[in-house]
Amino acid sequence: MFLQIFIGSLLLLMSIGVASLGYWIMETLLGHAREWLGRPPHRLKMFVVLAAVSTWILGQITVGVWLWALTFLGLGIFETLEPSVYFALVAFTTLGFGDILLPTEWRILGGMAAANGLLNFGLLTAVLIEGMRFARVQQRNEREKKP
Repeated sequence: MFLQIFIGSLLLLMSIGVASLGYWIMETLLGHAREWLGRPPHRLKMFVVLAAVSTWILGQITVGVWLWALTFLGLGIFETLEPSVYFALVAFTTLGFGDILLPTEWRILGGMAAANGLLNFGLLTAVLIEGMRFARVQQRNEREKKP
């Protein structure tokens, strides 16, 4: 049990680290685009920001799922990559189909993967909102500068 909690905690920390690094990179990129975001046309730029941030978030979720899947595979919980990735994806997204189960001695990891996914989706939703808010603030500031 303690080994599962230790491994799961490491994976949670790694996943949060990936999300934090991703947020830092996204914030840096948006900062570099500050002037561009403030110039019209605004609607097209909001579309671009939404698409870019959403794609970035999907990439971060993919990294999180692969971290779990490769751990499941490395621990010998699954014999091949496909069920490992499938279980990690189902657990990470908290779907919990139940068609593939972890062996009893590893089942705590399934719950931790689900908790990790739930936490990541919350954090990444905040990232999406922050990206859109940042773009809108730049546009509003540029509009207020004009007489």
